[in-house]
Amino acid sequence: PTPTPTGEPCETAATHQIAEVQGGGESTPLAGRTVRVEGVVTGDFQKSTELSGFFLQDPTPDADPATSEGLFAFAGDTLKDVKVGDRVLVTGRAVEYNGWTELSPVTAVDVCGTGRIRPVVRTLPRAAGGTFEPLENMLLTFAGPLSVTEHYQLGRFGEVTVSAGGRLYQPTDRGGVDAGRDERRRLLIDDGSTVQNPPVVPYTRPRAVRIGDTALSVTGVLGYGFGSYRLQPTGQVRFLPLNPRPQRPFPVFGNVKVASFNTLNWFTTLDSRGADTAQEQQRQLAKLVAALKGLDADAVGLMEVENNGQTALDALVGALNAEVGKGTYAALRHPNPGTDAIQVGIIYKPAKLTPVGAARSSADPVFRRPPLIQTFRRVKGGTPFTMIVNHFKSKGCDGASGPEQDQGDGQSCFNPERVRQSKAVLGLIDSLGLPGPLVLGDLNAYGEEDPIRTLEAGGLSSVTKRFVPAPLRYSYVFGGLSGELDHALVGRSLLRRVTGATIWHINADEPLILDYNTEYNPPALYRPDAFRSSDHDPVLIGLNLF
Repeated sequence: PTPTPTGEPCETAATHQIAEVQGGGESTPLAGRTVRVEGVVTGDFQKSTELSGFFLQDPTPDADPATSEGLFAFAGDTLKDVKVGDRVLVTGRAVEYNGWTELSPVTAVDVCGTGRIRPVVRTLPRAAGGTFEPLENMLLTFAGPLSVTEHYQLGRFGEVTVSAGGRLYQPTDRGGVDAGRDERRRLLIDDGSTVQNPPVVPYTRPRAVRIGDTALSVTGVLGYGFGSYRLQPTGQVRFLPLNPRPQRPFPVFGNVKVASFNTLNWFTTLDSRGADTAQEQQRQLAKLVAALKGLDADAVGLMEVENNGQTALDALVGALNAEVGKGTYAALRHPNPGTDAIQVGIIYKPAKLTPVGAARSSADPVFRRPPLIQTFRRVKGGTPFTMIVNHFKSKGCDGASGPEQDQGDGQSCFNPERVRQSKAVLGLIDSLGLPGPLVLGDLNAYGEEDPIRTLEAGGLSSVTKRFVPAPLRYSYVFGGLSGELDHALVGRSLLRRVTGATIWHINADEPLILDYNTEYNPPALYRPDAFRSSDHDPVLIGLNLF
């Protein structure tokens, strides 16, 4: 809709229209020149804790769709306190501040009436090849629904990213993902503030926003900063809780339940990778215990447990048993935990499962964190199965060289090493004659990447691909993209005994500010529950073993 002006124009003539200052390109053609523009205030963020300025928009736009009709004036309330609806004449120097067209410094602000600007309505995705530049600094309404797809910076900067058409997925996790179109579906919503770690974090009442929660529309002014266009809301943004918290995992049935859970650095050594203080450690432990209690699995493969013998593992089991009953769980001793700071582990219920033989591992140097292998049988008897718990090499690029570097195929660094680890796992299954193999763990590879395809080509089947609906098949969120890093794959003989599988979404959808850390997280948000006990969601599998 065309903005509707009211009232008379300011008596002093403007030297330029806002569209002339904006120009039809990425930057202002008038950089460094002093200009005087007229417009109506559409967004007031003048406080020093906000953006120290305000947005104005021309009530008589030009006919060029390539030029924006809005501008940001870097002018705090000490120069002239304005409000939304004021018709103003602003004098200042046109600049391109890190990609943001604005007036700075502003030398004069005169209020000379009132006016009204109607928001321009837009939908996502943007057109192919299009950018937000023609809309920079304008008052906009983005029609929804718009789903939260990223909130990593919610606590620090008050930011969330939304997307049209639902959650965004990693392109290498599944077929049918159009990465280019998905990028055009995104919109970053800011909080109109420059304060880091604000004492009151937006979108946390009545509960913190989860990925998948949805707004029907959002209205605000479109600024720019830190390399991204960002909508500064001019009214309340209301997210509908369309992704409610799952209080318990979906049922997987069967007479044996097995889980995989990355603990996000459970360390008893303080100020290392995990908790920095004793208080944080107890907060972390309470959340991990709540998650393990909620899983109620008969055996759990664990990742990112401190590699300090049995100390960290026994501390976790002790706290868990204090909650669920003395002797309920026991921990296996890893025969070859390796030299990395973290190790994998297995805890199990002795009343339900009996280890068959000793725990085994591998001395193959391809494993930086050697796997833990244990065959179990039900105490009541029946078919044995073998857990092979893994934590493959991460996607981080430190130390990567040659073919281990990022090849630009979406699989990041060290993909060949993870493929070699997959082949080594298949070799262990064959050479050790492992009955009923169940390969578990954080494999640091998404569902359609080479390491997973290697395991599948070797005769293993993903139980999450078989039992978990595609929209729910994710365990981790990175860069606003959801995908499955935590896997459970079984051999052919065990596959027919799988009764179900689920991914319990207690972590990946939850914002970082709910975890155990105390440095910046608002104290009132912490709860000793399972939610945000880690950054990975646990996987749960049901088996019928007779």
